[in-house]
Amino acid sequence: MRRWRSATGLAALALSAGLAVACPVVAEVSETPSSATSASPTDRANDLVARMTREEKLRLIHGYFPPMADRTPGAPLSAMIPSAGYIPGVPRLGIPDLRESDASLGVANQVEQRKGDVATALPSSLATAATFDSEIAFAGGEMIGGEARAKTFNVLLAGGVNLTRDPWGGRNFEYLGEDPLLAGVMAGEHIRGVQTNPIVSTIKHYAFNSQETGRTIMDARLDEAALRESDLLAFQIAIERGDPGSVMCAYNKINGDWACENDFLLNQVLKRDWGYDGWVMSDWGAVHSTAKAALAGLDQQSGQELDSGPFFSAPFEAALAAGEIPEARLDDMVRRILVGMIENDLLDTPPVTTAQPIDYARNAEVAQRAAENGIVLLKNEGGALPLARTAKRILLVGGHADVGVLSGGGSSQVRSVGGAPVEIPLTSGAASSFARTTWHASSPLTAIRATSPSATVTYIDGRDPAAAAAAAQQADVVVVFATQWTTEAQDVEDISLPDGQDALIQAVAAANARTVVVLETGGPVLMPWIEEVPAVVQAWYPGQRGGEAIARILFGEVNPSGRLPITFPASADQPPRPIVPGMDALKRADAAAAAAASNPGAPRAEGMAGFPVDYVEGSDVGYRWYAREGLKPLFPFGHGLSYTTFAYAGLAAEPDGDGLKVAVDVTNTGDRAGIETPQLYVTPAGGGPRRLAGWARVALQPGETRRVTITAEPRIVAEYDVALPGWRIASGPYRIVVARDAVADGPTTEISLSGSTIRP
Repeated sequence: MRRWRSATGLAALALSAGLAVACPVVAEVSETPSSATSASPTDRANDLVARMTREEKLRLIHGYFPPMADRTPGAPLSAMIPSAGYIPGVPRLGIPDLRESDASLGVANQVEQRKGDVATALPSSLATAATFDSEIAFAGGEMIGGEARAKTFNVLLAGGVNLTRDPWGGRNFEYLGEDPLLAGVMAGEHIRGVQTNPIVSTIKHYAFNSQETGRTIMDARLDEAALRESDLLAFQIAIERGDPGSVMCAYNKINGDWACENDFLLNQVLKRDWGYDGWVMSDWGAVHSTAKAALAGLDQQSGQELDSGPFFSAPFEAALAAGEIPEARLDDMVRRILVGMIENDLLDTPPVTTAQPIDYARNAEVAQRAAENGIVLLKNEGGALPLARTAKRILLVGGHADVGVLSGGGSSQVRSVGGAPVEIPLTSGAASSFARTTWHASSPLTAIRATSPSATVTYIDGRDPAAAAAAAQQADVVVVFATQWTTEAQDVEDISLPDGQDALIQAVAAANARTVVVLETGGPVLMPWIEEVPAVVQAWYPGQRGGEAIARILFGEVNPSGRLPITFPASADQPPRPIVPGMDALKRADAAAAAAASNPGAPRAEGMAGFPVDYVEGSDVGYRWYAREGLKPLFPFGHGLSYTTFAYAGLAAEPDGDGLKVAVDVTNTGDRAGIETPQLYVTPAGGGPRRLAGWARVALQPGETRRVTITAEPRIVAEYDVALPGWRIASGPYRIVVARDAVADGPTTEISLSGSTIRP
């Protein structure tokens, strides 16, 4: 694939190194060498295609879903292990089988298909995005890619980069926030880390899988400029940085066509404009046709048992024979699959055929580092945090903090090392077949006791607010752990904390003025109690070592440095869609299905019909929407406090090729070492909301000053011109500000650019 890189807007500061995970492999000799390794990947792939039979080509373009493959005649069952997918290779040409595993947060084993198989669980992707640290994203990808390879997988279905358009999205925790530059950079580095092992990573879900309610029937509607300037830009940046071997197309429609048979997305944007030469695989259950999908750019049907038919199996062969699909298109599909494999050394590095040892203790350090750097200190009045070690009576309330930390549900669910101390199977809903409400065995109670051994640290479950308030009166400090579980396949109906937790927090805060709230949530939640508590910590789903990370933040062993990658609204009516589109229709369909099940003689109601979702915000996603509409959020994008303070000065800006760069002095004005993240925002020449165009991440000792340079991503400065076509940076003045978040004041200047254009 192409190896060129665009400007990324990151400062040239390498502050920390990722941990590499070495996994021994077992050598396996191919019957026939694939071809000379000195040739280009494309030449090698073309040589292999020329030597393949039609049957061998057809073998590579459709995959099996192992849990259901026993219902498929001829499926190679003996070669499969319980996992997401399997595609048999061509041994005589040295083309290995493809063994596919979910997902971005670790090697998934959602409902323990593989008994006893555990893996290291990263914190949620929102936590990784909150680090604003590309090295941490790379290290996480490198770690989980190493574990996947050691478990005999060679394709990891990672790289989620759909922008967060709505705070209630059930899968927000799997993605990297609302900003296209931040999401693209972090996804690209995560993918690049995965593929060092060697193993193929996907990037997904291409594109606009922005909600889970009705995700298989909804139609996302935006104009081309809005598409290009938002989610597609995030994908483009991630692909440039990470070179994923495969792109996974989404379930939904975009402007009337299914994502997996969308000529505009697949052929025109991805393959033509971006020059992508890896392969497009479908999401599991996202294929609706044979010839139309193939001609629109889909290269491989994944998990065919989950589709309404094996479209790329016998029907594809029939379409070839009928002339509906040219033979050259089949060759192109296979070539792309092979290029993705060759680029990532799957043909040249012997595959792992038996599970290999994994250094789980070392990998847990990678997960803990990500959690510690991604935790965001939202509020801290009166020096409530860090907790004083002189506190003798500390009360923890709620959230199962005695045994572990919450994780999100769905295909990314990792059965982590140490087991699941709490696991609640779902009894209904779209996610019930593959998701469980699960905690990782990393107890905040145990970690806090170890951090503060001289204190008496107790725990109550918080089910009785009155009892919790009574206990709080006897404590020096109270930490309430509030949770919100979210999962793939289901959106939350509202963004309030569930199960009466708001009332619990209010009761405890009324009883003890030193009440700290720790949030373990899949995204933003409303906080009607925010004025009643002095400190709030956003811990996200903190992963394998979440308890230890939270304890180290609370007691100041780690100075918090996370920044919000997503806006927290002040009320439910602030986001573009306060009510989940399709939710009412889904409820009616579920009720009709339940009635039919209880009364077999009743007339059958039709299933839920497809529906459009008009994204009225266009490319003004997240913080840009709030600025455009004049709304004040509870906490803005980029917000995050520290136990020290910082100041900026000496801003200077100058043109830089197609864009611009700035330099600014950053000073630690407090009495603790800390990490600051100055963010460069640019307001276009024509006006409108300011946009994140770059950032730096700098570690400073007390009193230390460092001058940092931030280069703006040119496509953030530009507008997409469909008539050009391409990116147009208009001539004229641009307002520049370096600030701590998307709404904060900071050093400001203006710079005039002469104008230029950039290809799509």
